[in-house]
Amino acid sequence: MKVLALDYGSARTGVAVSDPTGTLARPLCTVEQAASDAGLARLGDLARDEEAELIVVGLPLTLRGEHGAQAEETMRFVDRLRAVVDVPVETFDERFTTTLAGPGADDDPRAAAHLLSSYLEWSRGRS
Repeated sequence: MKVLALDYGSARTGVAVSDPTGTLARPLCTVEQAASDAGLARLGDLARDEEAELIVVGLPLTLRGEHGAQAEETMRFVDRLRAVVDVPVETFDERFTTTLAGPGADDDPRAAAHLLSSYLEWSRGRS
């Protein structure tokens, strides 16, 4: 299954994509203002262009695993995203993915790739 992953941020959202087998994750791009109409349209285009069968959005839970203000903002974004794409949208705990990506100009797509790698490992363990 080909999966598109989003490391959502109000200013920039990192995007990563898996290979068609759902085994490998690679950074793809950054979408500016993803929650805007233009940003949502761009994400819809990416999902279609990449032939994604699922979109996974990182959910920034608190260190205690609770929903804070950022998680609530992300859930509002997820609701809007679900309205513009034709594939399922899931959330996945993204704690630590931005830190793991390391410093650099491509932090957002690399954080999305770390998120996607974690999701792919987790989903393989479920089957």
